[in-house]
Amino acid sequence: MPDLTPAVQITALVKDFKTSFKRQPLRAVDHVSIKIMPGEVYGLIGPNGSGKSTTMKALLGLVAPTSGRCAIFGKDSLQVDSRNDVGFLPENPYFYKHLSGAETLRFYGKLCGLKGADLKSRVQEMLALVDLENARDRRLGGYSKGMLQRIGLAQAMIQEPRLVILDEPTAGVDPIGSRQIRDLILRLRERGITVFLCSHLLEQVQEVCDHVGIIFRGKMVREGRLEDLIAIEDQTEIIIKDATPELIAEIHAKISATQGASLVRMGKPRTTLERLFLRETQTDRESS
Repeated sequence: MPDLTPAVQITALVKDFKTSFKRQPLRAVDHVSIKIMPGEVYGLIGPNGSGKSTTMKALLGLVAPTSGRCAIFGKDSLQVDSRNDVGFLPENPYFYKHLSGAETLRFYGKLCGLKGADLKSRVQEMLALVDLENARDRRLGGYSKGMLQRIGLAQAMIQEPRLVILDEPTAGVDPIGSRQIRDLILRLRERGITVFLCSHLLEQVQEVCDHVGIIFRGKMVREGRLEDLIAIEDQTEIIIKDATPELIAEIHAKISATQGASLVRMGKPRTTLERLFLRETQTDRESS
């Protein structure tokens, strides 16, 4: 029988911060509730200052809730052992720049209790997962921003967590590096690992997440399955390849003859600027 315990359960979370003398406390998170089941990729989106990072910090036990409760696999987040199954990549991770990629993973692996052949095997596996095998002996001071984020994701995975929490994982990363990180998130989902992703980049969230929550000024304003949230309920999309003018004319006539139906838009489907950039640069790299 499958385990139905949520990977993440945030219930009516409130977090107030004290301000200067005699002023009202600042409410950063206002009765936010989130439930993430094992194996899901959940995206929490909102503008800067909306309460995303505070919600994550409360879940990680880094700040205590003013009221409400956070739990990880059924354990209260304020218990230290609740974080045994969690890997975390902050928005601006700090690394020792004089260490190589492999040395960095060995360092974090030892902190998690790994040693010997198990540690060596895990370091190699993580370098392969994030596609940094060729840079394993390069010092982190020579890594690009995208490479640093990927080594950060590798260190978050070093102890084989069941839940990975990512705070703005592609911040400051170019489109190619951003695509690589999103591919890694999809690989984590294939492995059955739960991912809690925090971002203000909407397209990134749309490509990888199963469920989405929209937070604004500390309050959850919308939440649900991605497909349900982005669907336009009173419209139907049909995409036809190699349609003849006769077929298009026939479709127009059928719509005109149907009471209550109207043609909203017709034209060539569009890609995004990011996809176009990635496609063209990939083609150029392959031909050079």
